[in-house]
Amino acid sequence: MAGTIALPLQEFIASLDNASLPKILQVCSGVYFQGSIYEISGSEVCFSTGDLIKIIGIELQSVSCEDVVNNERFELPITHTGLFKVVPEQMPYTSIEEMLSLRPVDLDDSLPFTFTSHSKMTFGSLTLGTGKALTVLSIERHNGEEGQVRCHVKGQTEASAEVCIPLSSRGEFYECESEESYTLKEIMSSPSLRSRRFRFVKTTKCERVVVFSPIYQVQAIMNLRKNVLRFPSSLEVDVVDVTDVCKNVHFVTPLNLTEVLSQPDESFPVVAEVLEEPDSRSFFKCDWLPGLTKSTNLVLHKKGTMAMVLMSSLKGRKNQQYFLVSQQYNGRFRRRPREFSSVYELYVASTQTNGLTVSVTRNCEEVKEEGLPDLSIGEKLQVVDCTRMELPCVNSKGERQSVEALLCHRLQEPNDDDDDEEEDDDEEKKEQENEEVLLPLYMQGHFVEVLAENKKYKLSDLGKEFSLPLDVKVVSRDTDLETDPLAGFPCLRIEGAMLEPSIQASFQSKPDHCFQLLPQWLSLSVSFTKDPLPWPQHQCPKCVIEKVSEVTDTFFYEFRRKDNSNEAPPPRPPKRDMSSSNLTKKTSKSTKKHSKSKKNKDKSAPTEKLNDLTLNYKKRSPAPLPPESLNDESPPPLVPRKCSTAEMTSKALPNTYVKINQSIKNENLAADMESDHDYETVDDSLVAMVKTAQESVPFY
Repeated sequence: MAGTIALPLQEFIASLDNASLPKILQVCSGVYFQGSIYEISGSEVCFSTGDLIKIIGIELQSVSCEDVVNNERFELPITHTGLFKVVPEQMPYTSIEEMLSLRPVDLDDSLPFTFTSHSKMTFGSLTLGTGKALTVLSIERHNGEEGQVRCHVKGQTEASAEVCIPLSSRGEFYECESEESYTLKEIMSSPSLRSRRFRFVKTTKCERVVVFSPIYQVQAIMNLRKNVLRFPSSLEVDVVDVTDVCKNVHFVTPLNLTEVLSQPDESFPVVAEVLEEPDSRSFFKCDWLPGLTKSTNLVLHKKGTMAMVLMSSLKGRKNQQYFLVSQQYNGRFRRRPREFSSVYELYVASTQTNGLTVSVTRNCEEVKEEGLPDLSIGEKLQVVDCTRMELPCVNSKGERQSVEALLCHRLQEPNDDDDDEEEDDDEEKKEQENEEVLLPLYMQGHFVEVLAENKKYKLSDLGKEFSLPLDVKVVSRDTDLETDPLAGFPCLRIEGAMLEPSIQASFQSKPDHCFQLLPQWLSLSVSFTKDPLPWPQHQCPKCVIEKVSEVTDTFFYEFRRKDNSNEAPPPRPPKRDMSSSNLTKKTSKSTKKHSKSKKNKDKSAPTEKLNDLTLNYKKRSPAPLPPESLNDESPPPLVPRKCSTAEMTSKALPNTYVKINQSIKNENLAADMESDHDYETVDDSLVAMVKTAQESVPFY
């Protein structure tokens, strides 16, 4: 049968037992389902012609029942508790030995059983007529003698006798129906019973004669399939046993990077083939990523855990960039002041940095009902603690609201011009230096951190001495790298640190240039091969490991989402009565402007002098009203259009819209001599020049 005869899958599996496994089968005729559904409820349902299947296990799941009369099929679970009786075969046996050898169960277990003989039998002085029922009680075998069966025979007058019949006795024997009943498990466990016909016991279906066929769940492996396949043996597939021919066939098992990590350390280094390329929406923007194409060979050097930090460049004209930097990076960093756009960010930073001092970079107007203080550019604030403050406004119930606020000290810079008065004003300065300012956490503002040191740090030292996020600048590049991508940025922000399981890999063509594969961030399918390593045995090359890898903004957002999944949102401003708040706001603004103008009276003097200056160094008076004759609502008369060339070259009529009343002009000139307005007087020479220009240009 092996390798030559095609059998239905169910018939072939039924002939197997676990001791004969594994078996390699080849599909001769495949089975397909619409839509190429490869798996339903965890079971394989589709095979193609020519597929190789390695059977590694079988497990009985259910029993298929077929009615021998109408060919109706139905299934029963293997745990079915009903009983069944064997239906006697209608075909006669030609000898006692043949009848005993085809018993459905072991001979000792099937005794006693009854049969009839349709031919006359004579045993010494005893003659048995046709149709006599004989019950087999036992089988007797003696050394050197022919075996015999001891049978019980009932006579016509209820008399009974025992007779020994040789096994070689020939005749026409028929099996009688036995009173013995069997469960479904007992029937399936015996190959002899499995081939017999049965009927139900004590049910309405007792007249139905059925044939049982076992249905197994087959466990197998296939080429390029990751998991162990499970499929029912009832699939309508014809297979051929090719175990002897395909003994040396290697079934490729695909592994993702997480499964590669689970391999023992002794498996590395190893050459692996890329079976499935990474997702097009990858988290990485590295030079090695385009090289991870299908059928490319990689050298997987080792597995381990790597400490890294995520850095980002500041937003600017260029697109923001993100980098994964290994703790093995040998460059040197210097801290850069952090920028904050809200008081809540100040609060978060203050919990990580003791004695945080910031400088205000944008003015903030005072709003009393919201508890917003007055802040000016250049003021320095030292964060002290987080407390609560009461707002002057009340809610709809007439109650004052209490909000969380950041307590800060307003630091005053020393004035060089007042050195002589320092001793006299020591107490006053101390009070100013300790001036307390309350900033509500919901307040928007612009601050920059004030740094008091200029020290260089290693990347590993920054994580030990400071809390993240942290703004830094590379002041000494890593000399081990050919090109350091971090050296050209004016400022980098360390967003966070991570400890990632990684696989050190390289391309087979460049085994000494290594990079890190992160299973949690890279989807890649590989298979281990038996190819030799690309270096002499026991002479592993010195590897140059990539320390800086550029990642996409998707990586950054996913990292922030995982890192800040439980972080509470910033507080919201309190609700207030809009009518009362608007009135208070206007009053506070007017009061603030008045106090500011009074405070900065001396400082605004030069500005007032500049406002008084004009091009003629004197202030112009308001423009005079137009003459009464020009205020008439009736339009001026229209001048007829001139068509002849001679007329076109003649003098143009004066424009009635700009006709000057001589009397009004004289009065205005006399008034101008006495007034101090800054309008320029019309010179006679200018009027003559304008008139000459009008005469030389045709009027249309």
